[in-house]
Amino acid sequence: MRRKYLLNAACAVCALFAATAWAQEAPTPEQQATEATVNRQAVFRLLGLNMGPIVGMARGAVPFDAAVAERNARRIAMLATMIPERFTAMDTREFTVATEALPVIWEKPEDFAQKAQALEDAANTFAGLAASGDKATTLGGLRAFGGTCGNCHDAYRVDEAH
Repeated sequence: MRRKYLLNAACAVCALFAATAWAQEAPTPEQQATEATVNRQAVFRLLGLNMGPIVGMARGAVPFDAAVAERNARRIAMLATMIPERFTAMDTREFTVATEALPVIWEKPEDFAQKAQALEDAANTFAGLAASGDKATTLGGLRAFGGTCGNCHDAYRVDEAH
């Protein structure tokens, strides 16, 4: 089920890129801002889809599977490289778009990129732990890995509690 959802999400992103490339008219700045936001959100949806099973393993909601943990962590590392790229593609602060991104992202791009790099590094470290196949070792590294997500959310994402 998750694999099907991931494949559908990837197909949707590809279709979005293809539709834009084949468009007859040049998109308006508002359309470009919407597209940039949709593309950013697609990366984060894929991050969440890959983190979900890992968190499920930690909570005991799904059986531990070291191969899945390693694979998903490596995917997260790869997706993390896309985070700053998707935000530097277009500054959408002046447009009305549905986003949880705080304007400070474009004010502190170096710090934002460093946090994405920290996620990539932590994901790769976690993948290495998962490669051991040991449940305790793997899940013991989850706090540091997940903390890199939280560090970025705290600084650059709208607090969902408000």
